Amino acid sequence: MRLRIQQWPSLGVIAASAWNELAGDNPFLSHAFLMALERSGCVGPGTTWQPAYLTASDDTGFVGALPLYIKYDSRGEFVFDWSWADAYERAGRSYYPKLVAAVPFTPATGARMLLRAGADPAVGRALIQAAREAAVALDASSLHVLFPTEGEASVLEAEGLLARKSCQFHWHNDGYADFDDFLARFSSAKRKKAKRERRRIAEAGITFEHLRGDEPTAADWDTIFECYSRTFAQHGRPPYLNREFFDEIVSTMPGSLVVILARYQSAPIATALCFRSADTLYGRYWGSVADFHSLHFETCYYQGIDYCIRGGLQNFEPGTQGEHKISRGFTPQATWSYHWLRDREFQAAIGNFLRREARHVDAYMAELDEHVPYRELPDPIVFSASEG
Repeated sequence: MRLRIQQWPSLGVIAASAWNELAGDNPFLSHAFLMALERSGCVGPGTTWQPAYLTASDDTGFVGALPLYIKYDSRGEFVFDWSWADAYERAGRSYYPKLVAAVPFTPATGARMLLRAGADPAVGRALIQAAREAAVALDASSLHVLFPTEGEASVLEAEGLLARKSCQFHWHNDGYADFDDFLARFSSAKRKKAKRERRRIAEAGITFEHLRGDEPTAADWDTIFECYSRTFAQHGRPPYLNREFFDEIVSTMPGSLVVILARYQSAPIATALCFRSADTLYGRYWGSVADFHSLHFETCYYQGIDYCIRGGLQNFEPGTQGEHKISRGFTPQATWSYHWLRDREFQAAIGNFLRREARHVDAYMAELDEHVPYRELPDPIVFSASEG
């Protein structure tokens, strides 16, 4: 198999149909989403995310791709390596630039080696090898593959990347008939707490809408963006995404965007901005312009779960962090990243650190499993058929 590997400074030079054939159903890997980041200026010139996409092609066209970026800091990655950068600086070396195979500002698991259906796995290996070579040519310190699927682990490890384990909290649909059926699986105390939280919102007169991206009015979107921006302002930083980005995705991929909109006396007061694939809801951004008890839990979690049950979606990934998600029905889920550092001494030192860190993550997840709200069901009684 003869492959041609190319690097591109923009996805705009690649046909959407050719890219989407590789990207599949994941909304964050779609040509529209990645181009919205570029066209809005959230990535590209003047930012610390510089596109450097890789593609692999043969005589039939594209057979693989890698969403790759040159990074000049570690913001917007959600896999924290600031201490690694500090160690490089103390050693008199530069950690930046580095190369990152990821979706900017999006800690959602998905394929990173985008392969055409039926493609030889060697295509994935060739893309990672090309990314390492690009790091050397750029004099970058390292290559990082963030939130890949478990199925990609064998290729990444075979290519010398170190596995880093982390934890998120996800919800899985166990065939629930409706929201009450979901809550019926909780222990009595946790079920009462969830019902009390939901009742507070209902009694306050707050209502909810589940909307496609193009269904909110322009005035609604003004409030939605204000809610989103306020969340970042409360943490003392500007938002990762600008209004132009949201205008772009409303235009180009409205069916992949789910807006959970809370209203009080007809006015929008809070929102959870989500994306969806055929089987998964991804909660990404939350914000509010009002303060009601339990508004965050209802908007971000209960409404999303209700949406999944009604629509038959199997998974709900509400984003990073948040142990408070456990009592609302989310369970610990391992997530992964993979890392290759050009300096062998640093690679060895970080490998030792990651092995120790993984043991702590395992212990953390085991402890959290003891606090999930679901009742323990008795083992089924098996009756053997009598003879004679």
